[in-house]
Amino acid sequence: MASPAAASMVAVMLLFSLCLTCVDAAVNTVYHSRTADRDLGERKLQCYMDIDSGLWGDRCKASPIDKENCALSCVSPSCYESVYGNDPVSLSSLSCLSGQIGS
Repeated sequence: MASPAAASMVAVMLLFSLCLTCVDAAVNTVYHSRTADRDLGERKLQCYMDIDSGLWGDRCKASPIDKENCALSCVSPSCYESVYGNDPVSLSSLSCLSGQIGS
């Protein structure tokens, strides 16, 4: 039978190992989140370039709001449809969002 000191040492080692696993998982989550944010930003920039070049037609160049709706749809058509559906981004929703971001 193992001594109490040996059992305590094993328990401490297991706890330390668990802590390292949790820290590693947290670091990976932050890394993947930043990577996803960067990828999303790059995709949106590419969409803006496609819109500016005329690939999305004149309707996407009619106003900054139309351009933003097209860019959001370009980044992810399924997400755009799920979030906005028949109620696209409007000037009032952008004003509301900018007020929230600025506060």
